[in-house]
Amino acid sequence: MPLPDWKTTRRGFLGGGAGAAALTAMAVPLDAQSPEPEPLEAYAPEYFTAEEWRFVLAATALLIPSGPTPGALETRVPVFIDLQLAGEFGTGDDWYMAGPHAPDADPLLGYQTPLTPAEVYREGIAAVNAWCEQTHGAPFAELLPQAQQEVLVALDDGEVPLPPELRDLFDLLLQNTKEGFFADPKYGGNHRMAGWTHIGFPGARASFLEWVDKHNVPYPLGPVAISGERG
Repeated sequence: MPLPDWKTTRRGFLGGGAGAAALTAMAVPLDAQSPEPEPLEAYAPEYFTAEEWRFVLAATALLIPSGPTPGALETRVPVFIDLQLAGEFGTGDDWYMAGPHAPDADPLLGYQTPLTPAEVYREGIAAVNAWCEQTHGAPFAELLPQAQQEVLVALDDGEVPLPPELRDLFDLLLQNTKEGFFADPKYGGNHRMAGWTHIGFPGARASFLEWVDKHNVPYPLGPVAISGERG
């Protein structure tokens, strides 16, 4: 018994109501751009306090510095982190958070603190700022960039005396900074898809058939966001 022919033509697909409606919904003018958001200095955080916001601005600026290509600040990574902590990630809604907890267990055993990611940020930033004031005479955001760099290295190396419950602060900060640089712009970061453009990632383009057999050839088309906006 022969298998049915599921092939369809481009004309046939476009002629169908569902196909036409889907493509119409996805269609975005080539020159369409979302309006520029407010500067980071004017942004009103949903989770961070003013002091925490200054810490995150300074720290992410060092983790992905500005240069020939946009860094964490130009791509609005701090906004991404703020929105994530104000949402389900920050509260650990889909994490198993019940005890028993062993915060001082081997880090290879995974997340062991009873604190949610948002709580790790809140208590961790306060602890790092207190340590900076004791050792450098000022909170993290007020230090010179070189001193801030040294603090982040010390934090990564476990040399900042944080309680075991807060030891994941640097790992969370670095992870979320990377995510904010490369996530779809709908989540607040990767502004104008600069992170995708930097690595040549095409984003949410629907079809790549014409490029499957082209190896070691630069992809000439810019990225596309889930919203349909083009980079």
